[in-house]
Amino acid sequence: MDEKTFNLEIRKFLKNFGITAQSEIEKKVRESLSDGSIKEDEILEVEANLNIGKINLNHKISGTIKLN
Repeated sequence: MDEKTFNLEIRKFLKNFGITAQSEIEKKVRESLSDGSIKEDEILEVEANLNIGKINLNHKISGTIKLN
């Protein structure tokens, strides 16, 4: 295994995840604010799961996102 390539590939994956996840969160929050299902002062509970089946990796992180 080439450590440099491995590290770059992980970083590419995480960058892609971060960019797309942020975009999806922003879109759904705006929709939810517009339709009134959430308020501008909400704190959203968030959870992300990372799974790599071949190596039996299951990693979960959770936190909150404040809207105001």
